Amino acid sequence: MEVKGKIIVALPEVSGTSQTGKAWKKREYVLETQDSFPRKIHFDFFGERADQYPLNLGDDIVLSFDIESREYNGRWYTSIRGWKAEKANSGAAAGMPADTNYPPVDNLMPPAPSAPEANDDLPF
Repeated sequence: MEVKGKIIVALPEVSGTSQTGKAWKKREYVLETQDSFPRKIHFDFFGERADQYPLNLGDDIVLSFDIESREYNGRWYTSIRGWKAEKANSGAAAGMPADTNYPPVDNLMPPAPSAPEANDDLPF
């Protein structure tokens, strides 16, 4: 799944050691969508992705994520686990210089066809 929005909270990195002795870490963020009714979404990057996608306050991003739910002591907990974050404007202008002087699109269109001739026998 994907969602687009702005980072409004960047929480400090959390780390620890699992019961099996493996080190882990995660970074948590809050993203606010820019819909007519903005929503706040708390998500995290876990493990190596915590370092792979460092985000800052104010970053406009497109977040790719999975939703996970798990049961603990009879209660269910749901988390949004990010697996990729891209700057929102990076894909839109890929390969195009920021300063462009391109002609308007209507100047690139071929001229409109002239009126059909009187002896035109095509049915369409």
